[in-house]
Amino acid sequence: MAHARISANLPPNIDPTKAAIAFGKRALPKLNEELQSPELLTQQRALMALCDLVHDPENVYQATELGFLDNLKTLLLHQDSTVRQKTTEILYIMAMHNVGRQGLLKNEVLSALAELLDDPVDICRKNTHRIFEIIAKLPEGAVGVLRAGLVPLLVLKLKTELDGIQELILDTLSSCLRVEASEALATDAIAILKERLTHSSEAIRSKAAWVLLEIGAHPEGKSVVCEEMIPVLVELLEDTDPEVQASAAGALMFATVKLEGRYSALGAEAILPLLKLVAEETSKARLNAIKTLTMLAELPEGRKALLDHTDKFQQCLNDPCEAVKKAAKIAISVIKMKP
Repeated sequence: MAHARISANLPPNIDPTKAAIAFGKRALPKLNEELQSPELLTQQRALMALCDLVHDPENVYQATELGFLDNLKTLLLHQDSTVRQKTTEILYIMAMHNVGRQGLLKNEVLSALAELLDDPVDICRKNTHRIFEIIAKLPEGAVGVLRAGLVPLLVLKLKTELDGIQELILDTLSSCLRVEASEALATDAIAILKERLTHSSEAIRSKAAWVLLEIGAHPEGKSVVCEEMIPVLVELLEDTDPEVQASAAGALMFATVKLEGRYSALGAEAILPLLKLVAEETSKARLNAIKTLTMLAELPEGRKALLDHTDKFQQCLNDPCEAVKKAAKIAISVIKMKP
């Protein structure tokens, strides 16, 4: 299942060219009526036409005003898989426009979409997760996902979903956990994310580490990451993918804010892999690595281990990135500080 293709092909008896698109928004009232038709083919053809029309934000606004979203919410539960597929596709296209995102949130479409998390058709689930991911990028959208109680469900779906859908889930969780992490922690998210950190997919490893970074930014998350995740994050500092390295270094940076996190990182021998990242001028993880090492230098053991490596930080003082230069300057002062 890990490499299954999610097909968006429609049944051969559906001809989208027969859908009456007519004159843009002037066709919308008729299409809205057709969505409520008891005839399956009429519904399918109306959905085909609507799918074309909602690429225009003006039509999205008009459709929202006409009450299309209530009909689309109903069709999400339709027994016909083609109807469900095209309905989720329409909602995804609408979510690409600001007026559509606002409409989906206002009409509580997210809760209705939750019913499709176990849909037997892959493309229906993928479209559903595409909607969650794009909505959650907005601060109010992330709050909407949280309020709909979706975070625990999404965490659990990481255990069973296809790889491509797991990536969407991790992106959604990253946006949501920036706001609130307690629900994810209550769903044993750390253990599930830990499994994703050893996944064969670089994208999944990277996104899982990024979600951990977001969890670690919260006080309650820091403690859990310190207790359970630091050895794994240290291993990921030497991952083959730069994005994974950067996310792991970022998660370590937050974890080492706590004293127990610093001792745990020292015990996991984090200093050498972090120094390697500092020495790599193109490393995206460079800034996070410097900040993490600065935290470790606040411990006597860490300071002693880093005293012979200040040259690596000196080189960073000429870095074109102001943030890297500033972080390197602070690191050197902490390492050379006399207790």
